[in-house]
Amino acid sequence: MSFLGPTRDPVRQQLIDIRNQLLKLHKALLDSERGVYEKSHGRIESPGAFLQLLLGDSWFSWLKPMTDLVVQIDETLSARDLADQDDFRRLIVRAQELLDPEVPENGFFEHYNGVVNRDVDVAFLHVQVVGLIRKSGKLQ
Repeated sequence: MSFLGPTRDPVRQQLIDIRNQLLKLHKALLDSERGVYEKSHGRIESPGAFLQLLLGDSWFSWLKPMTDLVVQIDETLSARDLADQDDFRRLIVRAQELLDPEVPENGFFEHYNGVVNRDVDVAFLHVQVVGLIRKSGKLQ
């Protein structure tokens, strides 16, 4: 995606870096939850069947706030001239709030924290994303 290329705007670059790590974290969460789901309900037969579960099964509904955030970031970054540093900062704060145990987010963190504690890959990516968010707060 061309809107994710290098930029001279440091806040935009911070958001791009956070977005890229959030996307890796999101994928790891999907993989982890799929594994647990399949242990309980049996193998998911196809990518299409998995997508249908993601869109409609309550098992995966807690992931929606992270999915929505990644989409919001992509939409903002792709807007190029219509988005500014304040927009980028708001999304960085939104990412921070999503991963903060002190900020209730429609039950997101409760489920999320369970996966972080259960899955070492998710925990590793969590530490990376939180580190980027903290670093961005110091650079703004």
